[in-house]
Amino acid sequence: MVKTKSVYVCSACGADSPKWIGKCPSCGEWNTYVEEIIARETAAKRTIPGMESNRQRPQLLRDVTMEAETRMDLRDGELNRVLGGGLVKGSLVLIGGEPGIGKSTLVLQTVLRMKDVRTLYVSGEESAQQLKLRADRLASQMGDNCFVLCETQLEQIFTHAQNIRPDLMIIDSIQTVFTELAESSAGSIAQVRECSASILKYAKETGTPVLLIGHINKEGNIAGPKVLEHIVDTVLQFEGDQHYMYRIMRSIKNRFGSTSELGIYEMRSNGLREVTNPSELLLTEHHEGLSGVTIAAAIEGARPFLIETQALVSSAVYGTPQRSSTGFDSRRMNMLLAVLEKRAGFKLAQKDVFLNIAGGLKVNDPAIDLPVMSAILSSSLDVSVGDDTCLTGEVGLSGEIRPVNRIEQRIQEAEKLGFARLIMPRMKGLENLHVNIQLVQVRKVEEAFRALFK
Repeated sequence: MVKTKSVYVCSACGADSPKWIGKCPSCGEWNTYVEEIIARETAAKRTIPGMESNRQRPQLLRDVTMEAETRMDLRDGELNRVLGGGLVKGSLVLIGGEPGIGKSTLVLQTVLRMKDVRTLYVSGEESAQQLKLRADRLASQMGDNCFVLCETQLEQIFTHAQNIRPDLMIIDSIQTVFTELAESSAGSIAQVRECSASILKYAKETGTPVLLIGHINKEGNIAGPKVLEHIVDTVLQFEGDQHYMYRIMRSIKNRFGSTSELGIYEMRSNGLREVTNPSELLLTEHHEGLSGVTIAAAIEGARPFLIETQALVSSAVYGTPQRSSTGFDSRRMNMLLAVLEKRAGFKLAQKDVFLNIAGGLKVNDPAIDLPVMSAILSSSLDVSVGDDTCLTGEVGLSGEIRPVNRIEQRIQEAEKLGFARLIMPRMKGLENLHVNIQLVQVRKVEEAFRALFK
């Protein structure tokens, strides 16, 4: 009979303890320790079918030979951009997101486009018939190189992978896979840790890139131990509101590229469509004469685009004024309202203020402070902002307009979409910039409002 050992593992950070404790000494969370039963004898016998143990000796760093980094083209411009130019051979990529956001759809339609790549799609959540129905909806023609395996046992997955020898392997999802090395149920901390470590070894020793699809918990973080994000090479976050058609792919961690890139998709009935120019889709066609609408030149990661900021200011019906924001930090909106009242002299204490970022996007760029304040003031005064004007700038507590990063990209994006004027912070180094758009540089919010509502 195999001797077993019971340990307690923190579900937040993965730290273990021989006994249960209330507060984790590593991360400080309360009541996160859960009991896990592990087999001591079998844990030391981890073997992957078809692979031999490859022991290496220490060598000097100067003697390490570099080979040309080969990347696999995924036939998806947005996904290639987020990954840094394609999928690196032997890499382990984790894609996380909310249920129903489109993770499996994105991966399956990417696989169906790569007809010359031998792919093994391992599904632990859907049957082969369900995958076939989805594939018929996503692609009219299918290649002969996509193999589907509905299996959750890791040892069986490796056995089939040894026979097929795929160029790319998909596991949907990592929380449904279990191994015989751990006696806990699938999705537990011990199972996710053991399975991800074995998959990483398989990817590195065979040179096969592996895409893992992961669930997220109620806090919005990827479910499972934190060690899962440390093991993988790349962590991608697929986010968006189910009530809107736009999806955003962000890179949280990337060992082979930048984490400042993002990809934008549009959800349709036949799958996800790449959005190459998001600015044109995020701007409505007609808002001439409407108050409370401004256009902001924003940056998400390293990508510039223009978004529409909408505000509504009305008299408070009840005793306490309402403050509501969608897609923008409500605490920052309250700060901007205080600056607007203190520095600009507009009394909004008895007004309801509602703010919305059009398109269902969540923007964290501080450069949309000035567009947000201008939209609120435009709605309060019931004066429209010109259709040919866009704004960018961070607002400080003293009412100054602070410089923003990547200003040249913002200017070029506004010029490309036909705007005639950009109200921006006063910055140096723009004297030699030749553009066909008027740059109105301001230092204070009062100057911006005079230029905007003159």
